[in-house]
Amino acid sequence: MTLATKIRILPENLTNKIAAGEVVERPASVAKELVENALDAGSKEVVVEIESGGRRLIKVSDSGSGMSREDALLALERHATSKIASDEDLFALSTLGFRGEALPSVASVSRLTISTRTSDSLEGTEIYVEGGRIKEVKECGMAAGTVIAVRNLFFNTPARLKFMKSAETEGGHVGELLTRLAISRPDVRFTYKNDGKVVFRALDADLKERVATLLGRSIASFLYPVSYEVPGGVRVTGLVAAPECSRSAASHLYTYINGRFIKDKVVQHAILQAYRNFLERGRYPVVAVFIDIAPGEVDVNVHPTKHEVRFREQGKVHDTIQYAVESVLKQTPWLKRPTVPASAPLELGAEQRSSTVSAPLRAPGPSCASQDASPHAVAPTPAAVATAGQAPTHSVHQMTQTVQPATQSVSEAKVAEIRELLVGYQPKPQPPLRPQYHFESPARRGEEAAPAPCPQGPASQEPEVAPSQESEAPGYFSSLAVIGQFNASYILCQRGTDLVLIDQHAAHERVAFERLKGEFAGKEVDSQGLLFPETLELSFRESAVLGENLEELRRLGFSFEEFGGNTWLLNGVPQILSGTDYLRTIRDILEELSSLSRSRTFTDIQEDLLARIACHSVVRGRRTLTAQEISALFRQMDETDFSSNCPHGRPVMQTLTLAEVEKMFKRV
Repeated sequence: MTLATKIRILPENLTNKIAAGEVVERPASVAKELVENALDAGSKEVVVEIESGGRRLIKVSDSGSGMSREDALLALERHATSKIASDEDLFALSTLGFRGEALPSVASVSRLTISTRTSDSLEGTEIYVEGGRIKEVKECGMAAGTVIAVRNLFFNTPARLKFMKSAETEGGHVGELLTRLAISRPDVRFTYKNDGKVVFRALDADLKERVATLLGRSIASFLYPVSYEVPGGVRVTGLVAAPECSRSAASHLYTYINGRFIKDKVVQHAILQAYRNFLERGRYPVVAVFIDIAPGEVDVNVHPTKHEVRFREQGKVHDTIQYAVESVLKQTPWLKRPTVPASAPLELGAEQRSSTVSAPLRAPGPSCASQDASPHAVAPTPAAVATAGQAPTHSVHQMTQTVQPATQSVSEAKVAEIRELLVGYQPKPQPPLRPQYHFESPARRGEEAAPAPCPQGPASQEPEVAPSQESEAPGYFSSLAVIGQFNASYILCQRGTDLVLIDQHAAHERVAFERLKGEFAGKEVDSQGLLFPETLELSFRESAVLGENLEELRRLGFSFEEFGGNTWLLNGVPQILSGTDYLRTIRDILEELSSLSRSRTFTDIQEDLLARIACHSVVRGRRTLTAQEISALFRQMDETDFSSNCPHGRPVMQTLTLAEVEKMFKRV
């Protein structure tokens, strides 16, 4: 009696479906394989059409070399390819595809039609395949090239079909895929149609024009060329953007190895290292970088999607890429500096004479403004003095006549003479300017703070504490005695014998976040309409994400209107963002929303989005606050939950006890 074996050979149709699972992840994967084959065939024009996000139809037409009847039939067999013939060819790959798995894998999970003709043939061949089985082969009339239509994707694998997302999302993935391929080949014309509408048409052009067409014209002005080559080694070319054109995710890092788009950690790390001194943490640059390297020095066959590669000399490639990008960034080409020869003598022309006359000089007088004014304060010009009711001793005409002609260089004596003329003016007394750092106490609620008195001696440095006018006991923050500000970023306070340091940005952020949470919990965030709508050019993935989350974004306070293609009109923003860089906030929110999946819903990230809006709406970096602003902030903090930390978890305040301070100075 023979025991039944547990090991069995899988049938061909099942093995094809398993192979399709490795290659065909979604409609964008099908489009990738077909377009890469079109490029390998030498096509100079590629047209991609999809319907219902690619579920109903994915059609790729090219003007390449085409195939004969025999080759078209062989192309449907597993591991049939014209790209390689021996082991050595694997280490000298110059094509995008080479495994021969694309067509049979796609055909096994769809209804596929191939129409193809070579230029030397009078008629073409049409093959219809259903679920991996050839159903019909016939002759057809067509132009030279190949047209492949994939219908009813995953019709025979419903388990895969249910994992497909909405038509907008899948269409966005196809658009993003075509963007990557189109950037890699600016010499090829690309057309993308979604449900009969032309999403984009990219004509053959240079790289900068192609990037501007696909990523938006607003990016073009920030792009700068990079070109660097190690003799006999690695060559780096492409475009890198100025730091202000950054993103909150690595979605705009377009990196290519020998023309193939990759997402390699070594390459991305090299680029980020080059930008490390320009971008804040969590920001990513916009780049399109091409690395050309000998095929034998890189292995592209380490992953089914071919997005990951392995370098033979990883360190050399990393350093070359980093140096190439740094060589552009270190010149800061986005800063428009006037080019003045260093050896040229300083001459006083008409413009220079004007600026010299109105140079900021301190006017004499007993006021605080003359003693403690910020260096940015500008003294009144002669015209301003005349309008104030005091006639100047010399007219502006007389003053400019004392200056030597433009052909002569300015001497120190002449500059001193002009300075003496200006000092002679006695302007009308002005109210004292607010010093850069404040040492006055918080003003009483409902009253304006009085100007800081002029310091007359050491005793005047003591802060004056205004008596409280309220019957109720103040909260923790309102009870603090404000000493001043440090670095225009931290508020220094005293509570008893403790020194309290408050991060004003973190405090503002927490207040704004809790306000947004309250508005969002009610129904929607208060919105502010824009007087002039903003035009927003997005990538295809960003546009798809926006279209899919319009209702959620409306609840956040944004108002969008579709303008056509990937362009949207912004009609309103959250009221709390008015007057800020809300366009950057929108792009960051779209990056967050693109990470959503069936396991992570909008509800899961709504607080992250509210925290991002709050962060962009409040005091950022250094800013001097008035006593009234500090007092108002403290009152709001007393009324805010979780006020000890910002929405990102950073502490709002730190406390130093008197014992800790005395220990610093060796007093204990």
